[in-house]
Amino acid sequence: MSARGHLNNAQHALLDDVAKQIITQLQEDGRRPYATIGRAVGLSEAAVRQRVQRLIDAGVMQIVAVTDPLQLGLGRQAMVGVKTTGNLEEIADEIAKIDEVDYAVITGGSFDILCEVVASGDEHLLDIVQRVRAVKGVRGAEIFVYLKLRKQTYTWGV
Repeated sequence: MSARGHLNNAQHALLDDVAKQIITQLQEDGRRPYATIGRAVGLSEAAVRQRVQRLIDAGVMQIVAVTDPLQLGLGRQAMVGVKTTGNLEEIADEIAKIDEVDYAVITGGSFDILCEVVASGDEHLLDIVQRVRAVKGVRGAEIFVYLKLRKQTYTWGV
């Protein structure tokens, strides 16, 4: 899916059944060899390589390493609901510049922006929230501390 949350016609055309099968294979294991994927989807290794590159170039997918924040010493995670006044996109862009913010989205409803943050502990979380609140145009922030993660998936879209 594109950064704007929708597929344009060129991206949509790339998502035939074979492309979806390739994506599923890579969601299971991003390091799976193209030859193995090719056997699973009925294509040559070269054809899979070309298909993957087209999907990446079109912005349909990206291949990244996903880390576990707890294993990296980041034991505190939270969602921060932000209320704003002013230019919403500029405020969201400023919040997104904070290194510890790993997800920022403009929303409808009670909050204008939701951002997920990772911190080493409560003191670090407090520092991050103070930096969010210091962004020009932020008029309030509510913190929702994660107590226990029950599900996190990256398998949507196929």
